[in-house]
Amino acid sequence: MSNIPRCEHPRPDRKREAWINLNGTWDFEIDNAKVGLEKKFYEREALDMKITVPFSAESVLSGIGHTDFMNAVWYRRELDIPAEWTGKRVILHIDACDYATTVFVNGKKVGTHRGGYTSFAFDITDYLAESGNYVTVYAEDDVRSQKQVCGKQSSKLGSHGCHYTRTTGIWQTVWLEAVEPAYVASYKAYPNISDPSVSLEVKTVDAFGASLTVKAYYEGNLMGEAATTVTAASAFLKIDLAEKHLWECGNGRLYDLCFELTKDGKTDVLDGYFGLREVRLSAEKGLQINGKTVYGRFVLDQGFYPDGIITAPTDDALIFDIEASMACGFNGARLHQKVFEPRFLYHADKHGYMVWAETGNWGLDHTLFENLQNFLPEWLEEVERDFSHPSVIGWCPFNETWDLNGRQHCVALIDMVYDVTKALDNTRPVIADSGSFPTTRTDVNDFHEYRQDPAEFAQCFDEMDKGIIKDQIFRKYGGKRQEFKPGLPVFISEYGGIKWVMEEDATAWGYGKSVTTEEEFFQRLEGITDVLLEHPMIFGYCYTQLTDVEQEQNGLLTYDRKFKFAPEKYHRIFAKKAFIEE
Repeated sequence: MSNIPRCEHPRPDRKREAWINLNGTWDFEIDNAKVGLEKKFYEREALDMKITVPFSAESVLSGIGHTDFMNAVWYRRELDIPAEWTGKRVILHIDACDYATTVFVNGKKVGTHRGGYTSFAFDITDYLAESGNYVTVYAEDDVRSQKQVCGKQSSKLGSHGCHYTRTTGIWQTVWLEAVEPAYVASYKAYPNISDPSVSLEVKTVDAFGASLTVKAYYEGNLMGEAATTVTAASAFLKIDLAEKHLWECGNGRLYDLCFELTKDGKTDVLDGYFGLREVRLSAEKGLQINGKTVYGRFVLDQGFYPDGIITAPTDDALIFDIEASMACGFNGARLHQKVFEPRFLYHADKHGYMVWAETGNWGLDHTLFENLQNFLPEWLEEVERDFSHPSVIGWCPFNETWDLNGRQHCVALIDMVYDVTKALDNTRPVIADSGSFPTTRTDVNDFHEYRQDPAEFAQCFDEMDKGIIKDQIFRKYGGKRQEFKPGLPVFISEYGGIKWVMEEDATAWGYGKSVTTEEEFFQRLEGITDVLLEHPMIFGYCYTQLTDVEQEQNGLLTYDRKFKFAPEKYHRIFAKKAFIEE
């Protein structure tokens, strides 16, 4: 067993043999005055504290547990570059650092990145010395600025309502890999279930004139291959597959890919994978995976943990959340107000577990159109990074942007992000703004409704055949949202949130009056869920939520991942056959 925390390779979809995990003990320092650049912390031989990466300083697992505001933080550690990497390019990866990051190697600035949820990398080869190498990372974070996305991070000193402990600085794996001078940077897979085949867009670096061969395997057996000569930054290939093995809900069949890029006698090898599946969404047939209607039984997953906050303590913890969800009767999740790490998506891919991918757009003032420059690059990094995961069946860039002040600017921003997302990925549906006012562009009529009485809950949907829904926005703004877009499928992407407090807690928060008995809980749960399952116009639901998070205690599991009730009791209700499946 490795003593390195989160020691597994962070990117199973893009893996090389030559890599080093840099998680573990780093020097650390809090820089609330933001004077470290002036004092040249990046040249110091040590910092004042120690921290365990990849856990943020707010977390228990970091060894620090400092939950007050931190305006800026510094990290430092030595780098030991293997002798066998001589002649290769050395890439430094930081899979997430919140929020504005600057990286130095041996006291020299390598590069910067803005965005607290997405991965980034720098080629540090030219900054390395023969020995004595070190890396310094500087991160600034201001969740109260309204200029950056923060998700569910609290802008108050403490947690409150559905806002939780903040995350500052590094919170995902930091790692090195060695590549040849000409190498494969990334790829996008476009599966075709009817051929069957897969088309690939392969992005390369310094590879003009190189030969590229890609082979596809299924369970170790060669399924097909293709080759080309690289003549631009991206190369395009199509592999005809000898056998069809579809990726389906509950059965994540995956094909392995092996990329070999050869130039000047040196071959760069990258391993990846893809799933053979197709996603369609229509008002008539609902959600279809590979042409078969599948009722979307989703659960809201916020990806918070008591000891790691938004960093899972172990890889097994990621697997547990998926398997616990499936045991409750769900076939997917809405990954809420957070960009989940690639290994979660990898496990979702393997389990045949559908996800709606979001980002943490809360905290950003959406009425200021200039904030597009802060939001859009990070969002597009997410779409680009996670494009080839078969588990990702749709994108959702915004959630509940309700503010009526300057609403026209907010809608313009949302519409532009929708258009750019569709330009980057026209293979998946996009929910432009979940649970908010209708926008001019979206693929889904998406609503949130937390009424707890089943009869009152049903009344919210009794005029949907007329294009009217009486959801929480309708009531909040005096009936200003009556009509939704005709001809689009309907998704109730938040409901439930039934408050059930396992232990006496005056700070506990949830939707509606807390139930007091198990019988009352299941009567309410079954009553409101049946309303959605039996409605002919609804293709799926998303129950709030999988686990408690700090003071928000409306999960099916506690915050420390204990089932509040036997999972088969949940399964009986959530997995019932829906009207649309008839």
